[in-house]
This record gives sequence, structure tokens and C-alpha cells, in this order.
Amino acid sequence: MQARLQQRYKQEIAPRLLKDFGLASPMQIPRLEKIVINMGVGDAPRDRSALDNAVEELAAITGQRPVVTRARKSVAGFKIREGMPVGCKVTLRRERMYEFLDRFIQVALPRIRDFRGLSGDSFDGRGNYAMGVTEQIIFPEVDYDKVERIRGMDII
Repeated sequence: MQARLQQRYKQEIAPRLLKDFGLASPMQIPRLEKIVINMGVGDAPRDRSALDNAVEELAAITGQRPVVTRARKSVAGFKIREGMPVGCKVTLRRERMYEFLDRFIQVALPRIRDFRGLSGDSFDGRGNYAMGVTEQIIFPEVDYDKVERIRGMDII
């Protein structure tokens, strides 16, 4: 079964984009390929449980097990060495991507305090959209009582 947003894209949005932009082929229509959600955990080098909590929360939000990201270089100022865990990320594609985007737009965004809409300036020159979320508790999958620390995430 297709996600609600995916179905709407195929039936309403894609044909309209094809007509409005005067595209010759349906393959020229802009489409979503993937959504990457990255959560940096500053306490991870010192506190392993902080990273484990972030992994659990990201797994609950996305429905997919995150990959632990490691430091590429040693940075003395941050007291991290190459290979130390510094965060986690998830790459969503196909069904899960559309389901996450639907939940994000319909449920999570309205729960952001003082939300004034998404900025059009967040597009890069290649058609990618990047935004930051300051609190993981905007997602209903995260239990507020079990959250030890409020963390943000990057959604690309």
C-alpha cells in the first residue's frame, strides 16, 4: 500500500507539474529521492548512554535503525579522536521516506513552538532542501518522560 503523500504526488502533483512547467517527459518532473536525518550528539565521546538514547529516539521517529556516525578527524578542542562516535543518522527512501514526510508535515511541524513556515532560502543550488529541528519532542513517537536531554536534528 502506498503512503498517502506518495499517492497524492503521483495522482495530483506530478501531472500538474508536467503541465505547468511544459515538460516533455514525466522523467523530468522533480521528485524526492531520499531524506537524511542526522542527529549530532556532543556528549557521545564521554557518555555512551547519550548516544544510545539518541539512537533509540531516532529509530522511534523514523521506523528504521540509525547508523552511528564517527569522527573523521581528531580535534583537540572538542576532545575527540578519529573514529570516536559523534552522532547517528538515518537515510529514508521509498515508502518510509513518504510516510516520514507525511507525519513530519501533518503532525510534527504544527507542534513546533512559534512556527512561522519553512524558508525558501534553505534550498541549495542543486535542488536539495535542508532544515534543522531544535527539539526531538515534536514527534509523537518520542515519549517526553523518557527524554533525558532535548536534542535537535538536521533533516536534508
